[in-house]
Amino acid sequence: MQSVIDQVEQREEELIQLVSQLITFETPAPPARNTSDIQQFIARYVEELGLTVDQWEVHPNDPNLVATLKGRNSKQYSSLILNGHVDVAAIEPSEKWRYQPFEPTVSGRELFGRGAADMKGGLAACLFAIKLMKEAGVELNGDVILQSVVGEEVGEAGTKQCCERGYKADYAIVADTSNCEIHGQGGVITGWVTVKSPATHHDGTRRQMIHAGGGLRAASAIEKMTKLMTALQELERDWAVTKSYPGFPAGTNTINPAVIEGGRHPAFIADECRLWITVHYYPNETAEAVAEEIETHLLAVAQGDVWLRDHPPQFSWGGESMIEDRGEVFPSFSVDEAHPAYALLNESHQAVLGKAPQTRMSETVTDGGWLAAYGIPTVCYGPGQLRHAHAVDERVNIDQLVQYTKTLLRFMMSWCNQPKQT
Repeated sequence: MQSVIDQVEQREEELIQLVSQLITFETPAPPARNTSDIQQFIARYVEELGLTVDQWEVHPNDPNLVATLKGRNSKQYSSLILNGHVDVAAIEPSEKWRYQPFEPTVSGRELFGRGAADMKGGLAACLFAIKLMKEAGVELNGDVILQSVVGEEVGEAGTKQCCERGYKADYAIVADTSNCEIHGQGGVITGWVTVKSPATHHDGTRRQMIHAGGGLRAASAIEKMTKLMTALQELERDWAVTKSYPGFPAGTNTINPAVIEGGRHPAFIADECRLWITVHYYPNETAEAVAEEIETHLLAVAQGDVWLRDHPPQFSWGGESMIEDRGEVFPSFSVDEAHPAYALLNESHQAVLGKAPQTRMSETVTDGGWLAAYGIPTVCYGPGQLRHAHAVDERVNIDQLVQYTKTLLRFMMSWCNQPKQT
């Protein structure tokens, strides 16, 4: 085992080159629909290693890829899913990068480029670990299933489709940005709150609807939405006081007013206003329950308003794409610290880094929630720091990338030779 692990440092340049190759594929989402080339590159990479490959389109030019390394005794030994996404955060033209985002650059012990942290570094580590095992002739008893998915950045849940297609394992590691900590996560659901007037009015009638004796009971949907936004802040603060979950800082369950749209043009009173909110909730809650809480609160507030009580807000929740239907859901999951794979991952990390990894709940969300929702014990464990993900001058530390790859190798060679739990 150790001789294979030592290969990571000896062939560090090869690992850096692999991450760099993945970064050169321009796969920002949005706009998405641009991952076919990188998935073909990954398909060739794993096919040359003898893995079987399954590909299918999630959206046009955005295929999922699942590569399976079959074990010698799959029915009796533990299997593992390694999950990563190939889409990366969008680039804005006004951003001032030190280096071009899709021209990976090494400076000191940092590799710069869009996706270096989130999460082409982690995905490359998974690929490279499998390559080192295959080239060394290491044969596992259990299966390793590599999922290279699309759509994570825009809530399109390529991972969910892997689960629906029947891919399961005894344990799953999402190699996403966690600074080599072991993470669980809360859940996220987005929703639209809409205020709409049944009638339209010229802006010249505003005096009649706001001054004494005007005689016109009407309202600006934008102004009424501000009342609902204040109500959302009040509910968010109440949640921070009354709700908690181990591993989360107080107040992690937030309601973010992310996007507001409304009005036609200056010659009209705004007859419609739409607010897109992002709601973070705890693992002991459900998306449906928190959505119902918000609806109940806002409808009660509407009852106290002379216009909103007759024109209450409407709600739309979730969705399978922020691009296609402008909505998303990420399920929550907790880390099962009693699971034998968790202990083995801790041991593997400690053997490489000389100390145990921190286990906590993440500030963000990953596709790990979908794996857990389909009954697969899951952790998020990957290289890269969250403060570098989505950021200008995104980067991954090369020393951490090497350490992560070594830990992953050690864990795979141990876990996939463990008999299945009965």
